[in-house]
Amino acid sequence: MRGLVALALLLAGAAQAAEPGLTEASVRAFVARQEAAWNAKDARAWSATFAPDAVFIDRARDNQNRLVDNGRSTLPQAVAQARRFFAKSSFAETAVVDRVVLAPDGRSAQVFAHETIRIEALRKAAAAGPPARTLCTESEQTLVLAKGRLRSRGQTDTAVRCPH
Repeated sequence: MRGLVALALLLAGAAQAAEPGLTEASVRAFVARQEAAWNAKDARAWSATFAPDAVFIDRARDNQNRLVDNGRSTLPQAVAQARRFFAKSSFAETAVVDRVVLAPDGRSAQVFAHETIRIEALRKAAAAGPPARTLCTESEQTLVLAKGRLRSRGQTDTAVRCPH
C-alpha cells in the first residue's frame, strides 16, 4: 500500500512538472509579439524573445540564386544594430508565418516566414532624406520551450526580391 501511495505521488509530481508543449497557435502568437516589439522600436522587449546565446545571420540571394552570407551577430550585437536602426529610421514591418514545424516532443519548433519592411529615413528639419524603400526577406528561426518560456535561438534572414 505504501508503495502505491509513493507511486501515485511520484506520478502526480511528474504531471505537474511537465510543461505543456508548443502548439502552432502559441508559435504564431510568439512571432506576432516579436513583430509588435520590433515595430514599437522596443529593443528590450524584442531582445527578450531570444535566448542569450542566439545567433543572427543575414544573407542574400545573388543573381544565380546562390546564398551569399552578409554577416553574423550575437544577441548583444543585434540589439545594438537594432537600436541604431530604430534611431535613424521610420519603418513598418509585416511578418507572415508561412510554415511551422513542431518537434514531436512539443519542446521546439522551426518557423518559416517572409517579411516585408518599408523603411523611410527620419527627416531632419529642411533636409530631404533618401527615398523610402521596401525590403523583403525569407526568415527562419528555431524556437525552444524551457522552464515555461518560449525563446528563439536566433534568426536567419535572407534578402530576396520583393514580389510585385
